[in-house]
Amino acid sequence: MTPERIALISDVHGNLTALEAVLADIEARGITRIFNLGDYVGKGPRGREVAEICRERCEVNILGNWEDFLLAPEPDFGRESVGLMWWRLQAWEQAEWLRTLPFSYDFTMSGRRIRLFHASEETVHRRVRFDHDEQEFLGLFRNTEATGLDVPEPDMVGYADTHDPYYETDRDRRTVFNTGSVGNCMSDPTPVYVILEGVMDSDQEAPFGIQWVRVPYDAEAELAYAASVGMPELDEYTYELRTGFYRGNLRNDEQPTYHRKG
Repeated sequence: MTPERIALISDVHGNLTALEAVLADIEARGITRIFNLGDYVGKGPRGREVAEICRERCEVNILGNWEDFLLAPEPDFGRESVGLMWWRLQAWEQAEWLRTLPFSYDFTMSGRRIRLFHASEETVHRRVRFDHDEQEFLGLFRNTEATGLDVPEPDMVGYADTHDPYYETDRDRRTVFNTGSVGNCMSDPTPVYVILEGVMDSDQEAPFGIQWVRVPYDAEAELAYAASVGMPELDEYTYELRTGFYRGNLRNDEQPTYHRKG
């Protein structure tokens, strides 16, 4: 049985420069299979271009929360409509494809039943932080209407959404990992993605590996492009790409600490 490598990317958020750097690294490693865990659009200036490339290059593409609400047929943006409408119009050519992507994807590798989704087992709009409690941890492995009820439950779950890469396992060998973010990673703002290595489509236990890869890129070039096209919320975007802290810190005039408040 020959092991195979799969690259998992997520949360590109319209950051084409970061995506191109990550895809170049994946190609340089000889990896040809790429799975995408969602959030192609919003926050950055080139959601349409990101979606077009991911549609062509990624074998698996999964729905993210930004696709679900930003490209809804009748969105309710409220007071934040200026920036959201700009991102919606920018990505609209890919709207039909993006908003109809599957919620989750199940496969086996080296005897592990792996499930991928964007944020949680129930919805793309409920995130599970790295410092979750036991109930949230166990809940990630449940079958729901969103994941499908008549399928085997996974023993390994990979997800995204929080922009925080991490790994956790319990005494029953249930394992959770977060891919982090390609285009808007928090804490360390360097784009990050995951490589899984093992024997695909095999129920037999075999060597298995998981690796996180950081890929430097030209963030200033991405910001210059965003400025040239008049993207809304440029100051907030600049803050996140340069510091790795959420824009909420900027609005509240706080000094950056850790991006999640206690």
